[in-house]
Parts: sequence; structure tokens; C-alpha cells
Amino acid sequence: MKLKTVEVDGKVYAEVNDGKPVYVEDDGKETAFDAVSTKATISRLFGENKSYRERAESAESKAKQFEGIEDPQAARKALETVKNLDDKKLVDAGEVEKIKSEVGKVYETKLAEETEKREKLEQQLHAEKIGGGFARSKFIADKLAIPSDLVQARFGSAFKVEDGDVIAYDANGNKIFSRSNPGAAAGFDEALEFLIEQYPQKDQILKGSGQSGSGAKSGGGGGGQGLKRSEMDSAAKAKYIEEHGQQAYLQLPK
Repeated sequence: MKLKTVEVDGKVYAEVNDGKPVYVEDDGKETAFDAVSTKATISRLFGENKSYRERAESAESKAKQFEGIEDPQAARKALETVKNLDDKKLVDAGEVEKIKSEVGKVYETKLAEETEKREKLEQQLHAEKIGGGFARSKFIADKLAIPSDLVQARFGSAFKVEDGDVIAYDANGNKIFSRSNPGAAAGFDEALEFLIEQYPQKDQILKGSGQSGSGAKSGGGGGGQGLKRSEMDSAAKAKYIEEHGQQAYLQLPK
């Protein structure tokens, strides 16, 4: 990566975009470097590192209190036995265990119900945030030749909701970071553009990719016989376009 410069009256100056110096990536892509944001991100990461270290030291300190206890299960059982002996003044030890068992069952049932409710809410949140991201994407509207539901069918699994934010991961499971804001996760459209760049069949879904030329795939050869666009769900549409091309898909009967 190198600084992009311009020459004016025999003097060389750094090119600036919106108050930020412009750098040229190794792949030729230009990025405006936000020094203020980068400094803030570095400070935040240092703060997080300090927090993690303090938590680790606290956990290590607590663990030292249990040094010499080689069998935690046996220790726990001994404590329960002592507790039951104390409770026997009021109720037989066997009845205490029965009561504890019943209480445990009620607690497990309530926990399962709450877990199910939380998972449903998380699914709804994911559907709204990720689905909404595809539906509102300016990159899809401006750059892609297929509708947002087909794009989501193919690339939706790369996006996850973490701490309320939509985060994208590449094919190797690595988080996609922003080029213009180093240290921060890429925004939705920036991440989607990265995924499209890595997609082997990107020329078939980008606008102006020239699919109508001699190398374009057609809907013939049995690939589209008997198929209707109205009878295909999003996943089937995406798969068909990936295998036969956008032009072939548009030639299918409605």
C-alpha cells in the first residue's frame, strides 16, 4: 500500500479525500485512511486487552482457592451430605433430596421455555437485520443484475448478528474487516462487495458483465425444460442462475 500523490507547480502533495489521505492498495483499489478513527480503534483494543487480562488474573486468583481439591464431584457430594445432615433436624434426608429433585425439574422446565423464547427472538432479529440489509442494499441495486432475495439465498449464510450488529465472514470463517476503517468490521455493503469479488461466477451476476455474448450459457440443453420462474423458490433461482446464467433464467417461462 502506498500514498497517492499529485504534482502541482513542481511540488508533490498527498491526495486528500474528505480530509483523509488516499492510499492505493496492492490490488489498485483506493482507500481514504481515517487516522482519527484508526487511533480510536487502537485505543479501544488496548482497553479491551487490559480488561481481558484483568479478568484472567481474577479467575486465576479464584482458582487458587481450590488448590488441593483433585475431585470436584466428590467435594460437591461431601458438601451436599453435610447439608442434608443439617436439614435432617427438620425433614428426613431422603425427603430433602426428593424436594430438591422436584424443584430442579420445575427450574429445568422454566429454563427450557425461556431458552426457546430467546432463540425465537434471536431468529426474528437475525431475519430482520440480515434480510433487511439485503433488501436495502445500495450495492445490490446499483451493481448486481439479480434481485436481493437471490443474493441473500446465495450469500446470506456469510452474515451473522453479534451483539446487535451484522457481521460478515469469508469462506474460511474469518471476519471481514473494513478497508477504509482499519480494525473495525466491514459494513454490510462493503462486506457484500468483498464476497462478490471472491465469488467464482461473479461475472454472471454483476450488471454489464456481458452475459449475452458468445460465452454466455443458454437455457437450452435440458437445463430449463419444464421449469417456470413462478414455481422456483429463492434457493432454486440462485442455483439455476449459478449453473445457467442470468440470461437463461430470464428466458424461462413465468
